[in-house]
Amino acid sequence: MSNETNDKTLKNPGRRGVLKATAAVAATAALPMPFIRTSRAAPVEITMLGWYGTAEADMVAEFEAANNVKFKPKYYAGGDNMLAALAQNPPGTFDLIHTDAEYASLLIESNLVDELNPADYPMDDLMHEDFGKFPGHWKDGKLYSLITRYGHLGVSYNKNTISREDAMSYKVFWDPKLKGKVGHFDWHLPSLGQMSLLNGNSQPSPFDISEEAWKAVQETTLSLKPQVGGYFDFGGTFAGLKNGEMLAMCGIGDWVTGILERDGAPVTSVVPNEGGIQWTESYSIVATSTKKDIVKKYLEYTMSAKGQVKTAQMLGYPGFAVTNAGRKLLNEVDPKEAQRSGQVNGAENDPIRLINDGRIHYRGLPAQQSLEDWNDFWSEYKNA
Repeated sequence: MSNETNDKTLKNPGRRGVLKATAAVAATAALPMPFIRTSRAAPVEITMLGWYGTAEADMVAEFEAANNVKFKPKYYAGGDNMLAALAQNPPGTFDLIHTDAEYASLLIESNLVDELNPADYPMDDLMHEDFGKFPGHWKDGKLYSLITRYGHLGVSYNKNTISREDAMSYKVFWDPKLKGKVGHFDWHLPSLGQMSLLNGNSQPSPFDISEEAWKAVQETTLSLKPQVGGYFDFGGTFAGLKNGEMLAMCGIGDWVTGILERDGAPVTSVVPNEGGIQWTESYSIVATSTKKDIVKKYLEYTMSAKGQVKTAQMLGYPGFAVTNAGRKLLNEVDPKEAQRSGQVNGAENDPIRLINDGRIHYRGLPAQQSLEDWNDFWSEYKNA
């Protein structure tokens, strides 16, 4: 599957905004040194643009303490909001970008991020061959964006109301007993990708579809409107499922229900028979950063076995380890989470097994329509 965009896609407003982001960040000043006694230099501040949770203490505190740095995050939810943040903040604001893989190509094409040396990372220990040459992370044989974590989207549901058997098809969203109780994570790519899979658009990708198929996806989506009880942001998605306001949710997966399951809520997610969608997240070093050495060191830390365990346990939202060493250590230090999330060799819901069985499709940007086409329809659908 290709994550490359066509010419129409590259003309979207977010893309134009990205092209404006270019300059440098101010350097950190050292604290004055008193006579005889010395004081530690002020922490180097690393500005990160990323999804919520990626710069919280459970993820970065150990690295901060060991390296005298402090992460300053700017959080977003959804790739379009990432592009908007780049456009709205002064050039040189960010040192590190944590992004959805399908948007990495836009950063690369805009010369916003630095080339990375694959030899610096455990590329030979990645759990799947696709991860080593992930679409959109490379250009002209050079690596610019480093895969760090991933997860699968499918049907997320309340187990007290919906059976696993019924949840094994996206058709469950139309169940009469769920009228007004179906929610959407408010981002077009995940939900419309699922509607595309329901319509049978699996090859070459649910995001690479003809104009005729795109019209059919719109019709299918609009037919779900009477069932929908709301469109939710990051926090609202969690709350809607936790308090039972929503009994099923489109466009999400274990990255939401996993946290609620850990807390004992009667919710879970499955990859249905029509297939699931993989979200894939990566790190890129901003070309204008003046702190590239320490940022590179952090990327190496995230790809260590310990860093990969942190990504699987992340309090903000869980993900899957991308390295064999990371999965192995997770099973040693947190076997309960490894079992719960399927990160155990041979498990029925092992994410690698699902990929190998052809049930997972990598989320991408629209290939035959523009990003605006999908975004505009999403706005129309919400206001219908």
